[in-house]
Amino acid sequence: MSEQGTPLPGGHPGPAPWASRAEAVLSEPALGRSAPRQAEPGAFEPGRSASGSSASGTPAPASSTSGRSAAGPGGDPAGGGPSGGSRRGAGDPVKALLHRHRELCERAVDPLEIAAGLEAHGLTDRSAARYRHRDVFSLAEELYARVPRGDDDARPQAARSEPDTAWNGRAALPYLLPGALGALTAAGLATTGGPLRAAIGAAGAAGLAMALTVCLRRGPLRAGRTARGTRAWTGFLLAYALFGDGLLVRLLAGGPDRPGPPDTAPLLGLALAVAPAAWCAHLFAVRARGRLATSRGVADFAAGARPLLLGVVALHGAVLTGLLALVGAAVDDASLSGAALALGTLLFLARLLAVHGFPRAAAAGLLAAAAIEALAPAAVLAGRLPGCDPLARPVRAVVDTWGAAAVPTLACAAAALALLAYATAVLARASAHAGGAATTT
Repeated sequence: MSEQGTPLPGGHPGPAPWASRAEAVLSEPALGRSAPRQAEPGAFEPGRSASGSSASGTPAPASSTSGRSAAGPGGDPAGGGPSGGSRRGAGDPVKALLHRHRELCERAVDPLEIAAGLEAHGLTDRSAARYRHRDVFSLAEELYARVPRGDDDARPQAARSEPDTAWNGRAALPYLLPGALGALTAAGLATTGGPLRAAIGAAGAAGLAMALTVCLRRGPLRAGRTARGTRAWTGFLLAYALFGDGLLVRLLAGGPDRPGPPDTAPLLGLALAVAPAAWCAHLFAVRARGRLATSRGVADFAAGARPLLLGVVALHGAVLTGLLALVGAAVDDASLSGAALALGTLLFLARLLAVHGFPRAAAAGLLAAAAIEALAPAAVLAGRLPGCDPLARPVRAVVDTWGAAAVPTLACAAAALALLAYATAVLARASAHAGGAATTT
């Protein structure tokens, strides 16, 4: 082979021109590469000459990956780049759920509130399987963990919406006030007469109304909002407990020719029962919240919440029965009032529903009982019209058979049973126990 690059036999060029072209190519900077590799002497890519030509001597086409770094498009070390990240996001069902309920997840102070919110939107444990979770609670824990909170996680646990489990004398003191005022009013009515008796009755009614307002504005009987008419129907039911039975008897007898005395025993028993009602509501809120923290699914929570509700209602009914029996024995040797027992149970269930976010159902139950009680004397009055005597016959038959107290007893008992059935369904939901409704102060 000639050193001057003369052609060798066979027509192949000499090494000098080939080497000079290689030096020219290697001396140029690499194009389209952000991090060029250091070429080792004598190292060449397979199937490609040092000049960038293929082994067959034809120029190699420009690489389709020019302009990309070794890390992949977009600088993603995993090689996914922005498009790869979006593909992963589109395949993440929890991320899509977080996007739809971001406000709920950001506002929640613990995973339990997220679980309650999801359950309120119709998400069940079976639906949670679509998000690769066994139940709503574990899904809520992941949603809570995914939301950035900064310094919010450093807040003390006491500042979160956990119910206060303390029930001491200071907490129970405001709920003893209605009973004390009721006892004083009943004693004043029993020992006085004339205008003074009327003044004591009016003052006692006003004081009792103020005490009940204080009790319903704080603690376990406090509702965030109440439906229109709730107070009016409650006031009508209490007024009927005072005067309704005597008025119905006089209407059936052809009167009334004069106002009758109020029946203070049922109202006194209900006033004394405010404190036990508040304690039972507190017990239900705390136990339900604790059950919510330990349950692993909405079905598991519902299975424990329903017996808890029934037990609390039964406990309240037992305490109320005892108080009404004591009051009945102390006031004119009266017997236990079934109408007052049914009314107290109705008022307790209505307040539980209002506290836990169902004020319309509570108002509907009170309205139904008030409508039945108002319909009885109205039917008697309508029966006095010519040809309308059949309208008063059902009321007369009930009073003749079971007494005048049967009308409010049947009305309040029917409404209480309806509210109990409704409460068994809705208060077994996790969404009814999230938030601060269960606090006692």
